[in-house]
Amino acid sequence: MHETIANYGYPALFLLSFLAATLFPIGSEWLLVAMLVQRHDPLMVVCVATAGNYLGACTSYAAGLYGGRFITERLLRISDRERLRAEQLFAKYGSWSLFFTWLPIIGDPLCLVGGLLKIRFLKFSILVATGKLGRYAVVTWLTLKGVQTVAS
Repeated sequence: MHETIANYGYPALFLLSFLAATLFPIGSEWLLVAMLVQRHDPLMVVCVATAGNYLGACTSYAAGLYGGRFITERLLRISDRERLRAEQLFAKYGSWSLFFTWLPIIGDPLCLVGGLLKIRFLKFSILVATGKLGRYAVVTWLTLKGVQTVAS
């Protein structure tokens, strides 16, 4: 695994982070943690993971903005139940709910609903990128604290 991370670490992290925010129900945090344990640059790891995950979220946003039921249900596999939960969050908290797109299960539908409701892209970007950056920063901080504790 060390060799794979050394050879493909950042591109793999970007791709995994991108996919985690779109088509596949996978997480990218395990690779982020593995790279940190292997002493990759924490700032670079957070930036790459955030960029990939943000761009994946933009894909869901675009699908909501321009796509039909085929894209949202068949390609993104967002069920009516997930979409309804996202719409309820929007009804309760407005576009500020986009800050929580980093959450599992409801994050992707929130991005999709942001597109469906035609939320301004700048507002979408700021809220989504901030939430995703925050998540990766917290995971990084906790990992580095854990590695530091184990090393002590």
